[in-house]
Amino acid sequence: MLANEKLILAVPRGRILKDVMPLIARAGIVPEAAFDDDDSRELRFATNIPNLDIVRVRSFDISTYVGFGAAHLGIAGADVLMEFESREIYAPLDLHVGHCRLVVAEPHAGRRDRQHRSGHAAAVHFFQRA
Repeated sequence: MLANEKLILAVPRGRILKDVMPLIARAGIVPEAAFDDDDSRELRFATNIPNLDIVRVRSFDISTYVGFGAAHLGIAGADVLMEFESREIYAPLDLHVGHCRLVVAEPHAGRRDRQHRSGHAAAVHFFQRA
């Protein structure tokens, strides 16, 4: 990151965003009005802090944005970090938002198995229980 470059924070769209925004507000960060417009097609939003912008993306894209440098930091769930498995990603803090439960089902006989985006998370879960 260059000295004159803006810091970019990636935040998840949807349900988790509602849990995350009070934390962002407590940090004194106020995004521009278009950020709160669910119909807005914009990706990047200015904030009240001149050197900070926010990007609003799908939760599973946050680790990709951070890992490849499109964002400098992001808020993502542990499941996303487990699936991405990158050395470029460091998780310093658990914000205790967006809790979820992992559900595993066995397919009926004769049906093909489908790969789920949380396949790695499930494998780690069962490996740790063994």
